[in-house]
Amino acid sequence: MDTIPVEKQVDKFSSLYTRIKGQLHNTIIGQEIFVDELLICLFSGGHALIEGVPGLAKTLTIHTLASILDLGFSRIQFTPDLMPTDIVGTTILQENDGRRSFEFVQGPVFSNIVLADEINRAAPKTQSALLECMQEHRVTVGGHTYTLDEPFFVLATQNPLEHEGTYPLPEAQLDRFMFLIKVGYPAKDEEARIVSLNLKPMPPAEKVAGRDDLITVRDLARQVPIAEHVMSYIINLVQSTRPGPDASSYVNKYIQWGASPRAAICLTQASQVNALLQQRFNVSVSDVKLLAHAVLRHRIILSYEAEAEEISVDTIIDILIKGE
Repeated sequence: MDTIPVEKQVDKFSSLYTRIKGQLHNTIIGQEIFVDELLICLFSGGHALIEGVPGLAKTLTIHTLASILDLGFSRIQFTPDLMPTDIVGTTILQENDGRRSFEFVQGPVFSNIVLADEINRAAPKTQSALLECMQEHRVTVGGHTYTLDEPFFVLATQNPLEHEGTYPLPEAQLDRFMFLIKVGYPAKDEEARIVSLNLKPMPPAEKVAGRDDLITVRDLARQVPIAEHVMSYIINLVQSTRPGPDASSYVNKYIQWGASPRAAICLTQASQVNALLQQRFNVSVSDVKLLAHAVLRHRIILSYEAEAEEISVDTIIDILIKGE
């Protein structure tokens, strides 16, 4: 890769992104922001939490993306009775040639893309089974550690917490998701096209990228330079979410807990990928502002005052971006 000029590498990534997005839009109508943020997260090597009411094609989008990428794929349907061993696997007693021994049977998490469908319908104990997988890309069972294949992504869907039968995700797990992507209702013309499209069989998605493509793009993005003033903006923005003696009265009133340093890392890596999408080999403040909501919204815990006054976390992020 070092022998290929940067301009050609950027053009190759832009072409790859266009092909993947084109295949997605053969099945998914509209949802431009959703698709863009999902792909940016994927190329950054991060995990994505996708939130929206049922029926907005969250699961269909991930299934289609898995069909486009030549990677291992597994789906875990999260339910209240799901156990941690149903995710990571378990050790069972096997008998071979009259001899008994314990053997580890891998769970569905041993794949490249793991769809954690309706993740907040499982109890917190089960949700936490993904903590080590998402952070260290490994699984520890019975005192033995097993490494997951690279690349490894968890793409989770969840219903809004107001829906019956849901559990809030632990803060430690939320922080391991690079993005929280919110999916809204389609526009009127998009909904008409969705209905029309589903009146006939959908064409199968074509595989246009694989493991090496994703790893190459991720490595290329890590090389995108970040100017000192842009890095300073990222650090200041993340730190501005934290209450304390140096915080504004607005933050101290409406935020209970702010974003962790992991937010600054995620915001930096995602901004590098977005710069490549714009065919630039440098990160600008506009890249950071564009992705700030997806990176920060699930890492900020609002105070009771914010909830009582119905102030959303996205509104607070808007104010922090403006520097008010």
